[in-house]
Amino acid sequence: QVQLVEFGGGSVQAGGSLRLSCAASGYSYSTYCMGWFRQAPGKEREGVAGLDRIGHTAYADSVKRRFTISKDTAKNTLYLQMNSLKPEDTAMYYCAAGSCLIPTMLASDFDYWGQGTQVTVSS
Repeated sequence: QVQLVEFGGGSVQAGGSLRLSCAASGYSYSTYCMGWFRQAPGKEREGVAGLDRIGHTAYADSVKRRFTISKDTAKNTLYLQMNSLKPEDTAMYYCAAGSCLIPTMLASDFDYWGQGTQVTVSS
């Protein structure tokens, strides 16, 4: 059974940084594409970053040059480094795994989801 568990959320002031982690069990990151999504209160879930099996990445325009998605296959852990955080980055962040062949941020491409970790950025 595939399980994804996110860590690293918290509260930070604008301009600060956080690193989210997503630990996986039940499968290997080397065989799945991965993604980070977020959902703010009253808004739809949106894709933040995607990573395919060989390391190609994709980012939402709103986070380009601020966020970095990466993985450590040996640790079966996915990361999202978030720098220069803004109040509009405040949301619940989710990691997801799927069988997509290219980096994608479409929720329908992902089969497994974590429970989420809250990120709050104050001005």
